[in-house]
Amino acid sequence: MRCPFCGNDETQVKDSRPTEDSSAIRRRRQCSNCGARFTTFERVQLRELTVVKSTGQREPFDREKLMRSMAIALQKRPVDPDRVDRVVNGIQRRLESSGETDIPSKAIGELAMDALVHLDKVGYVRFASVYRNFREARDFEEFVGKLARMTDPD
Repeated sequence: MRCPFCGNDETQVKDSRPTEDSSAIRRRRQCSNCGARFTTFERVQLRELTVVKSTGQREPFDREKLMRSMAIALQKRPVDPDRVDRVVNGIQRRLESSGETDIPSKAIGELAMDALVHLDKVGYVRFASVYRNFREARDFEEFVGKLARMTDPD
């Protein structure tokens, strides 16, 4: 593992332990050149996933991109980042265990929306506004009205 501080290829693992949900291994490392310490995470990857965008463009699945988009939607909301990490882990596992290697971006967006509606309603609306490409206030009104009807017990 290359040191992020000095670029040296020689680093030593000082400590390894599973994360709380056992979805990754957390490793504390130390650079033998500059002495800097840093943390890495090692995750199991069941298969290589390729995202197929609506334009037909293809790119490798990027877990961090999904994390960032959900974090932006949940910015300044009372949602624990560990919960978001677990949700993204669940989405990634579902995609990997689906048996498909080519995943439409729309499927990933729908899984994210399904997770967000249960995690935080405001984050759900924020994500939907970008994902569904809201153009006018009326788009928000219609979407929030549907959300209210979905969650209304009456």
